[in-house]
Amino acid sequence: MRSVRDDQLVRPTVEDEVAAAGSELVGGPAGRRALPGGWRNAVRIVALVMIGMFALGMAQKAPCYDHGWFFGATTQYTHACYSDIPHLFAGRGFDQGLIPYLDRIPRSAGDIDFLEYPVLTGLFMEVAALITPGGGSIQHREQLNWFANAGMLLVCAVVIAVCVARTHRRRPWDGLLVALAPAFALTATINWDLFAVALTAAAMYAWSRGRPVATGVLIGLAAAAKLYPVLLLWPLLLLCWRAGRTRAFLQSLGAAAGAWLVVNLPVMFVFDSSGPHIREGWAKFYTFSQERPVDYGSLWLLISQKTGDPLADVNTYATALMALGALALGALCLCAPRRPRFAQLAFLVVALFVLTNKVYSPQYVLWLVPLAALARPKWRDFLVWQACEVLYFLGIWFYLAYIGDGDKHQGLPLEGYQLALVLHLLGTLYLCAVVVRDILAPERDVVRRDGSDDPSGGLLDGAPDIRVLGPARRRYRPVERVEGRVQWGTGSGGA
Repeated sequence: MRSVRDDQLVRPTVEDEVAAAGSELVGGPAGRRALPGGWRNAVRIVALVMIGMFALGMAQKAPCYDHGWFFGATTQYTHACYSDIPHLFAGRGFDQGLIPYLDRIPRSAGDIDFLEYPVLTGLFMEVAALITPGGGSIQHREQLNWFANAGMLLVCAVVIAVCVARTHRRRPWDGLLVALAPAFALTATINWDLFAVALTAAAMYAWSRGRPVATGVLIGLAAAAKLYPVLLLWPLLLLCWRAGRTRAFLQSLGAAAGAWLVVNLPVMFVFDSSGPHIREGWAKFYTFSQERPVDYGSLWLLISQKTGDPLADVNTYATALMALGALALGALCLCAPRRPRFAQLAFLVVALFVLTNKVYSPQYVLWLVPLAALARPKWRDFLVWQACEVLYFLGIWFYLAYIGDGDKHQGLPLEGYQLALVLHLLGTLYLCAVVVRDILAPERDVVRRDGSDDPSGGLLDGAPDIRVLGPARRRYRPVERVEGRVQWGTGSGGA
């Protein structure tokens, strides 16, 4: 691996005014000799900060630990400490030793017949249930199961922070954006999303090191834990096509498909006298996602509430809007004056999915945090977006408290919740807008200010543009490499 000297590392307290102002709390901006140990020291600090913030997030759930999760009280909403984990321990039959996808859940245990999560997430839940001590009341076992899951999710959180810190060789301190993200700490233990996010962050790191097969394997595994990571294949296709490196994409695509099949095939089919057919338990996640109506957090819910239309065809609307957005990203990639960075397109395609999806659970912000830190490592923009997400995090729980507390109405009325929802949408759109601006005006991209091309681009870093559309053909092109970095200039062609 190419080494990076201490004097080559980008110090955020030097280049970022918000980071410099915030550093006054710990002694002020870093000096010229303030980084002994180089990137290794930075990665260790990022990991420790992540552990500390994760612990604070666990402490924030303390009001629910003793009673809020168990007796139908609104404490889990009024104190914003809700988590799916204790509810689904008994609600999906883990307390009874049921095997996900194989055993049908008794109606007495829950309101669903099979576990509605992808296979690797189901495995994660099963492992946590197996290490949860038996005996005692169901309430006590649910508490212990939450701690077992939290411990495993902490490992995922550290992996995410370390991968982000190491993806851009010269910018390890950008990992602090992830470690200090308030919405990350608040939502980390709501659900099991961190497992898929960790695999996705590892895939980004593998691609930055020029390992397309490892990238594909990790994307395939991540897609077996949550659906959204498969979206990263679209930016990879676009970038590899523009750079003329389609072989690398095909390697990643094949590895992703293979990894996903290896995980899913053992539970996908059931065999009987009539032959193989799809197992109902395995298919539950996909049928549940298809049949799920408009739900909290989505643009479609706001439209439905304002118009009174239940939007029965929301799947068609959401799919069409997502497809149009994906085509727009393709045009952006091929027409941009310089090939966009992988992290930029990865963030935009996942953000597009978040904005067009028919549901937005508060923990979905975890999908975007590491991608945002890599796509736009600017503290001001990142914190503006995070502020909007924290306000939505509070808004959804206070609204649920308002509608679930009888005539007391302790919480936020519908109009207040809709305002929080609009802030979430606007905050995400704002961050998308500045990323698109960086793509169209690459001289404003903070990552590229030092002459870098795409530190997270792996085999594409510094590659010539082979297929370019529109005015981009006469704009920027790589001129030469100086000390391993691409120097850019203007020219008459793409390569």
